[in-house]
Amino acid sequence: MKQDDTVQVSQGFQIPATQMLEMVRNHSLEGVVAKKLSSFYEPGRRSGAWSKMRAELSQELVVGGYTPGTHGIDAVLTGFYKGHDLHFCGSVRNGFVPASRRAVHASIAALETPACPFVNLPEASAGRWGQGLTAEKMKSCVWLKSDTVAQFRFLEWTPSDHLRHASFIALRTDKAAQDVVKEQRA
Repeated sequence: MKQDDTVQVSQGFQIPATQMLEMVRNHSLEGVVAKKLSSFYEPGRRSGAWSKMRAELSQELVVGGYTPGTHGIDAVLTGFYKGHDLHFCGSVRNGFVPASRRAVHASIAALETPACPFVNLPEASAGRWGQGLTAEKMKSCVWLKSDTVAQFRFLEWTPSDHLRHASFIALRTDKAAQDVVKEQRA
């Protein structure tokens, strides 16, 4: 293959994956693509010789609401505390299967309240990717007393303190909601 302006060949490294992921995290990169040294790119085929490893972050967040769905919930609405105020940071749909959607819904259904617990809603616009929680979108939300804490993994925080590429892991019972703050990366 001839290298030209449309192809950029990345530098290769032959170091342990743990060392590479540490470097990726230290430089706030998304992740790495690893491959068997002897393998070739095979368009349209998943041979297992190539692997994408994301350098994800993880933390607990408060569940302050949800959008209803077929199995009870479609997405949970998450936030963290700044002082005494709960700030919305994202709607999370990924990480659920039908059984976990039903289980989470059963855990939070009794916490319904008419008032939105987030001080920074509604958002002015839906944003570039349509993820903003505008006044119109808020009409379909079910609000909760902010007592539930869950663990999430995500790629990064946006400049507006929203999660990027978030995924639900599990509910947490070992931490008080009022103790959940945005964690700072070391």
